[in-house]
Amino acid sequence: MPQYHKLGEIPHKRHTQFRKPNGELYAEELFSTHGFSNVYSLIYHLYPPTIVKELGPVISREPKISHKRFLRHYSLRGFQVTPEDDYILSKKPVLVNDDLHISLAAPKKSISNYFLKNADADEMIFIHEGSGVMRSLYGSIEFEYGDYLIIPRGTIFQLEFKDENNRLLIVESFSPIEFPRRYRNEYGQLEEHAPFCERDVKRPKDLITHDEQGDFKVMIKKQGLVYEYIYGTHPFDAIGWDGNHYPWAISIHDFEPITGRVHQPPPVHQTFEARNFVICSFVPRMYDYHPQAIPAPYNHSNIDSDEVLYYVDGEFMSRKNVERGQITLHPAGIPHGPHPGTVEKSIGKKETHELAVMIDTFRPLWLTEEALAISSDDYYKSWMV
Repeated sequence: MPQYHKLGEIPHKRHTQFRKPNGELYAEELFSTHGFSNVYSLIYHLYPPTIVKELGPVISREPKISHKRFLRHYSLRGFQVTPEDDYILSKKPVLVNDDLHISLAAPKKSISNYFLKNADADEMIFIHEGSGVMRSLYGSIEFEYGDYLIIPRGTIFQLEFKDENNRLLIVESFSPIEFPRRYRNEYGQLEEHAPFCERDVKRPKDLITHDEQGDFKVMIKKQGLVYEYIYGTHPFDAIGWDGNHYPWAISIHDFEPITGRVHQPPPVHQTFEARNFVICSFVPRMYDYHPQAIPAPYNHSNIDSDEVLYYVDGEFMSRKNVERGQITLHPAGIPHGPHPGTVEKSIGKKETHELAVMIDTFRPLWLTEEALAISSDDYYKSWMV
């Protein structure tokens, strides 16, 4: 996980008097997880973060489940998701369960007339197309193609896009999204064998303190519903903060692949972990270098996990007819593997330029109505010779 960071002005000791130039106290807020037993940050506001003026309407964003029980390979054409002006409406959940929601989004407009807060889940936003800035009371983070943007639950934020052409893969996790434990030493530092290091992490910068009073709309998601709150002060009024709990980003392009003489299993591509699922990055890399190596992956029986692969860019030697933004779902219980002809074709190849995000879940995923609307009905037959 990202380590200690601070921006702005903070007092010498926590929970002590910290006053404005006019003598009034700044409002201290502890932003913590697992009660008081895990990572946290201390934030110093110009005004208490509790000034609610009005409550607005409540809208449902609960996924519309098509079916929970199935045993069939699926392929979803992700770029068929229709772009929407509004960010909230642009998010289309396609695969969900009680551990995570996987959504596709094509927002055309920046979030400018309201603020967002997910009170249920950490969010991982993978930037497939587009660029811009995420703003929060912690500061700003610039994002671009290939970035994983990690936003801890409870963070109030806005997304400012540079233009209307944006394609996002979003994972809402009901447990913290972290770097894999095996990459970290007992002090939390990334170890030498990890495929990335702390230098690769983008942390918030350029803290701007908004001293504004008025009506500020915050859309808060909780248990599938979005609640409209009108606060009396600007949410980004922090004069300073410090701690270990804050939004951050890392690029898929900074993932350094682990290779070997023979084909390496998917865990070498792991980038994040959470409760009951992992996220992996498939990036350009040298192929296996044993003289008899077969670069294409072997057939694999999914016994205890559903495999989701989101195709970003490049040519995939184990798949035919792959397009950008495509999602394949290979559920637990039946094997999957390279398409006919791709194994022989892979022999002798020295490298791959593929780019993909894989999500393996250890509890079955459910398909939504939005998923079926972009599904290719005959994908399960694609292994026919």
